[in-house]
Amino acid sequence: MSSRTGAKVPVIDFSNQNLRPSSPEWDLLKFQVREALEEYSCFEASFDQLLELRQPVLEALEQLFDLPSQTKQLCVSDKPFRAYSWPPSRLYESIKTLASFTQLASGLEKTILRMILESFGLEKYMDELVDSTNNHLRAMKYGRTNTSEPTLGLPAHCDHTTMTLLCQLNEVQGLVILNKNGEWININPSPNSFVVMLGESFSVWLNGRLPSAYHRLMMKGNETRYSIGLFARPRGGYLVKVPKELVDDKNPMLFKPFDLEEFLKIYSPQAVQGATKSTLKAYCSV
Repeated sequence: MSSRTGAKVPVIDFSNQNLRPSSPEWDLLKFQVREALEEYSCFEASFDQLLELRQPVLEALEQLFDLPSQTKQLCVSDKPFRAYSWPPSRLYESIKTLASFTQLASGLEKTILRMILESFGLEKYMDELVDSTNNHLRAMKYGRTNTSEPTLGLPAHCDHTTMTLLCQLNEVQGLVILNKNGEWININPSPNSFVVMLGESFSVWLNGRLPSAYHRLMMKGNETRYSIGLFARPRGGYLVKVPKELVDDKNPMLFKPFDLEEFLKIYSPQAVQGATKSTLKAYCSV
């Protein structure tokens, strides 16, 4: 697999707070979203409202990760892919900041979801998908490598989400994504943007019409990397299944219905290790 350090994923501007369905701007962005996901399985969503939250969110994460280990252990979840389930009371003020960030990211996620559904003529499923989705906010810290050459910080994998929205909080780069031509593209997002990646759950729901984002983290240098992500994924107990509109003689059903929570109980160790590119698709493939 080759690497294209100079190539860039599309940047789509969602800063207009008056953006409405059926407007000319909405239809243009909808086309751009579909095109970007077909080519790269991701794009950069420019969102000016993010700028004022970026520094407060970074400070909140630094406080969280600086807590002593014994304090963190009090908040550990026993569910797959969860860590600290609730911030300690001493970080109560930070909760307000993170709640504002979550609201902002969740609103953008719903906008993008509607655009994708409309592009397939499947907007009637919007309410069902929103109601069956849980949003997980995840804070991430990657330690310095103290090397001048890129070092693997996170193995290549696809998220099991419907959609992932990542915000890089400092200037330490490292996110790399594989495009449909097998080329690794370095993602260097601007301070006012989210990196939006399609997850495996949604790719399966779409019967493979759009690819899930295969990505990794390559680190170098002597600085710590902070990022935060909204991981929108099907709630436990909800059966994800391909809509009948996406199945016909030319497009047979590729995936069986699945419950993501049940899948995670079985496959979480392999997924964490990055052992398989598309563990979820392998799990529910027909």
